[in-house]
Amino acid sequence: MTRSVLVPSSLTREAEDKREATRKLGYVARAATVFRVDRLVVFPDPSGERGRFGDGFVDTVLRYAATPPYLRKEAWDRRDELEYAGVLPPLRVRSRTGSGSDDSGSLRQGIVTEVGSDDRVRVNCGMQHPVSLPVPSGMTVREGERVTVRVSSRRPVRARIVDEPPAGFQVYREDLATSLAREDAGVRIAASRHGEPLTVSRLDDIVESTGRGMTVVFGAPERGLPELLGVDPGAETIPSDAASEGSEDDDSEPHARFDLWLNTVPNQGSEVVRTEEAMFATLAALTLE
Repeated sequence: MTRSVLVPSSLTREAEDKREATRKLGYVARAATVFRVDRLVVFPDPSGERGRFGDGFVDTVLRYAATPPYLRKEAWDRRDELEYAGVLPPLRVRSRTGSGSDDSGSLRQGIVTEVGSDDRVRVNCGMQHPVSLPVPSGMTVREGERVTVRVSSRRPVRARIVDEPPAGFQVYREDLATSLAREDAGVRIAASRHGEPLTVSRLDDIVESTGRGMTVVFGAPERGLPELLGVDPGAETIPSDAASEGSEDDDSEPHARFDLWLNTVPNQGSEVVRTEEAMFATLAALTLE
């Protein structure tokens, strides 16, 4: 099961300055962490960007936020986009722990600092010093590459490189069509005030479907998804009977990108619900069990 959240590159278009824009992205990163998002994707919205903070500002700040504090100095040089990185709230990602003799310990991100000639590498994974670890059979790593390390003991140090994603979310820059076409996209949901109002009676069915994976797409300030994509919400939803066998005369399904347009704040008291606020409201409902 994969949880993916997509936000546009114009996400900070209404921010007064870079400090406010950075703080806003911190709340986005917090929402992704709290609700265990696996993939946080920034999709291009060139017509909505104002260009004040430079191309790639949104994904750079989010990637920095997703980097564990113990790796930030190693992974990031001084960059203009990170001028106000100090205002980012701590994510405090919970480490995933395994059970059993083969999976005991916690997963941590590491950066390869040196590649040896004996199939061993030195990895900075937040210990007091970089640790020397064997490279698993069939895996190739390069200096500067990030790897996942399972640490089962600190004193003495017992750790190994594993082919598993670390705890927390990963940030990608990817176009909308590519993300929605992934095999693990799950239920594709457009979060919009123009969507179907989320009700208690409807929630059970929706949560049951998202339990098998989901991709949720959000719009930008002053540019909701219909305007951002230039579509009518109804025309962008796959009809409920399109997937049924024998439905051969429906020609809208190949052009539809979403399974559902959903309004998760149907009785909003504010004229505008910010993207980061919509993320908390939407993911809180869709991740219920």
